[in-house]
Amino acid sequence: MTFRQFLYVSILGIVAFGAVALAYGKYQDQHRSARLSPPVSSVFQPTEFSEKDAAKATVDFETAAALATPAVVHIKVLQRTRNENAGPFAENDTEDGVDGFDGMSYNSGVGADGTRPVASGSGVSISADGYIVTNNHVVEKADQLMVTLNNKKDYKAEVVGTDPSTDLAVIKIDATNLPYLKFANSENVHVGQWVLAIGYPLNLETTVTSGIVSAKARNIGINSRNSEAPIESFIQTDAAVNPGNSGGALINTNGDLIGINSAIASPTGSYAGYSYAIPSNLVSRVVTDIIKYGSSKRAYLGVMYGSDQMSEADRQKNNIGEGDGVFVMDVAEGGAAQRAGIQKGDFITKINGTKINTGTEMVEKISSLRPGDKVNITFLRNGKQSAVDAVLQGANENTQQNLRE
Repeated sequence: MTFRQFLYVSILGIVAFGAVALAYGKYQDQHRSARLSPPVSSVFQPTEFSEKDAAKATVDFETAAALATPAVVHIKVLQRTRNENAGPFAENDTEDGVDGFDGMSYNSGVGADGTRPVASGSGVSISADGYIVTNNHVVEKADQLMVTLNNKKDYKAEVVGTDPSTDLAVIKIDATNLPYLKFANSENVHVGQWVLAIGYPLNLETTVTSGIVSAKARNIGINSRNSEAPIESFIQTDAAVNPGNSGGALINTNGDLIGINSAIASPTGSYAGYSYAIPSNLVSRVVTDIIKYGSSKRAYLGVMYGSDQMSEADRQKNNIGEGDGVFVMDVAEGGAAQRAGIQKGDFITKINGTKINTGTEMVEKISSLRPGDKVNITFLRNGKQSAVDAVLQGANENTQQNLRE
């Protein structure tokens, strides 16, 4: 056999071996597939991504921002000259990591009327005829207020009324045909949904930031600085806000108002990841009362409940058993709850059909209502569920306000 013949035979052998190996591989694959149940092809299917799914995944911030920004205003706080060594609002500094953004200091000189700008905040136009909602802490120390609209027009503003318990205030400018925001139902706000914060932080022009709702019904203790009966049930977000955002808008992606920005959790006084807004249902009730009556008409249920963060030892000390809802530690004599039949030891689980998990949620629900409103209360007593109607009372009635609602 010549070398050429040997080489030819060898190549054929290699080809033959390859063909055998390939056939054996196919045989193994077929039997391996047969042993899999269900077949691989039925398990790993390509995902179909429809246009409807794409629409859900895409969030439109532009439309909401365009609708809302014209209604968010810049509020400049002016004071008459006082002690030049005392910074504005110095007494509001905090060491607890929660800040109510008291605004930005200005270096402008003294005006002809003896006033100078010392701080700034934001506000939201809520009517075409000049009513604006903002924070109480923005306006409480002002001798004069100057409002600049998104279109750069300036107006002097007057305080209509304030409510330190919620840190809300209403001011008014002499103007008509103003753009304004509509209140959305804050009960429809959900953890995880996209939101936008709009205001005038750090003396900047209109600024829009985005984030999600991180939590609801947060009680951070900040309103107790200015009120003996504070109301707190904040919407917590991670939208960036800073000093100057106080009183600005928190909106949903439809451009509707779901909250008024009021505080931040920060070790430095600037944004550190968490911001807090007063829910729109509470804002709407307080603002309507202030415009109509000059002050907020708060409703009381007349029950005392334990802290949402109560330790196990305190729960045992107060004989608080296991159960869903808010444990009633006591009821006010002659108050709305007692008149309706609520007793110490009951667990309030729903108000007007809305599930209640914490005392803060209950405060928000009651505080969004008015004296004289009838509420349906669902409660558990000895494991049995019942429901009663209660007529809420006002502060001047027998509510024993030392009892926390």
